[in-house]
Amino acid sequence: MPNDNSTPLAQEFVSFAVQAGVLRFGEFKTKAGRLSPYFFNAGLFDDGAKLGRLAEFYARRLIDSGLQFDMIFGPAYKGITLAAALSVELARHGRNVPFAYNRKEAKDHGEGGTLVGAKVAGRVLIVDDVISAGTSVRESIAMITAAGGTPAGVAIALDRQERATDAKGQEVPWSAVQYVSDELKLPVVAIATLQDLLQYLHAHADTPLSAYAAPVQAYRERYGI
Repeated sequence: MPNDNSTPLAQEFVSFAVQAGVLRFGEFKTKAGRLSPYFFNAGLFDDGAKLGRLAEFYARRLIDSGLQFDMIFGPAYKGITLAAALSVELARHGRNVPFAYNRKEAKDHGEGGTLVGAKVAGRVLIVDDVISAGTSVRESIAMITAAGGTPAGVAIALDRQERATDAKGQEVPWSAVQYVSDELKLPVVAIATLQDLLQYLHAHADTPLSAYAAPVQAYRERYGI
């Protein structure tokens, strides 16, 4: 059984994700070709109530972290909705911060360019659902820096805590989150981790969810960092 070191906020978030059908259990093939016993699909935060609650979790986690930032940047596509929702939620907490996002393709009419929203400046927080390979973060850093801003950190919903793969598909001894933190020198703030998910499953031993505790634990032991 994992150590009981999960925060109440993380446990509350995992419970919410399970109830919303965003965090599912079974057998799923990941981009890296692994068979995972769980799947987290942030695209299923697909109505106002769920998106608003998700933004609340991001805001609470960021406030707890003490991470300082002047604006929010959401990389296309999932990050766009997350940045907007988080900006609204932070305003509800008395902190009104601007946000911007990018287009996948540059616009050659109107205002033009790839960036939309507030002028990118100051300390910029990147918000996304997960960090799979760090590619989106590297691209965001390049856009933010080119526009005159300074990347301040990354906020994500779930840290999978599993070993990443290189360009050849070979496992490496660090996770994508560790790569962003150690190599790109950006702090990463996650609402919850795979360890928090395990803690949640073990805490529900008297429910059908308990059947997934062993497979998730085995996956963590095989691919975890």
